[in-house]
Amino acid sequence: MPGVGQASAAITVVNALPTGVGCAIGIELFARAEVTVRPVASAAGGTWNVPADARTPLVEEALRTALDRFFPRATVEATLSLRSEIPAGRGLKSSSAVASAVLGAVARSAEATVSAVDLARLSAAVGRRAGTSATGAFDDALAGLRPGFVVTDNLHDTVLREGAVDPEYEVALLVPPTTHRPSPEWAAAFRAQADDGTRAVQAAREGRWWDAMDRNTELVERVMGYRYSDLRHDLRRRGAVASGVSGLGPALATVAPGRRIEEVLDLLPSDSGERLRVPLRRSSEPSGGDRP
Repeated sequence: MPGVGQASAAITVVNALPTGVGCAIGIELFARAEVTVRPVASAAGGTWNVPADARTPLVEEALRTALDRFFPRATVEATLSLRSEIPAGRGLKSSSAVASAVLGAVARSAEATVSAVDLARLSAAVGRRAGTSATGAFDDALAGLRPGFVVTDNLHDTVLREGAVDPEYEVALLVPPTTHRPSPEWAAAFRAQADDGTRAVQAAREGRWWDAMDRNTELVERVMGYRYSDLRHDLRRRGAVASGVSGLGPALATVAPGRRIEEVLDLLPSDSGERLRVPLRRSSEPSGGDRP
């Protein structure tokens, strides 16, 4: 039976590496997975058909996890196709989105009902096992499945707070061409910044996500060596509500009212990377087994 799953990118409000608590906001760049799962009679076990350019450890782990969860004790043939418009390795949560999309597609194929929170928990487990995330990035996965900001304890995969973001806001992205090493390689350096991370977490838990985003990016820039401080101050003068490094970067995300977003985009250096205008995630359309 065919199934389709979709999840979006997200931008970081609070990086979870220093404290285990993260906060993120979904944006409308999407990963989409389509899968067909058929029962087969084979003593050798089931088979996977995944295009070579999509067959990564993350995708394989997501597909394995999904089949074990939604087709237990069944021998099946799974054929997967995957499309993503999210720049990979730039801090925009492409790994979480891809994992969630694959999981959701298999859930749909099984006609299973699974909540966004449970799908995000599965996605976080996949990220940990595949080695793409030190914490599992539960906040990123959940933000990629419904609108608003989410604050989560990524050590226990629990939701601490959710809240709406003004629908008039949009995001201006600066996406440099470089990529970063996986987050497990940076975990120790960020844990050493736990005190500053705690202050960003407190702001997020109080609903002041814009303040949390500013505090977080000061920490991330210090650890990663980015030099966005002067640009961020200029962006604030142009009407930005908040701006900061997303994930481990190098992407810089700036939130501003839609009427000011073109001014903000014009301020981003065109020789430093691609500039994108992206809406915040607007709706909780079903992803995977959810029903409207």
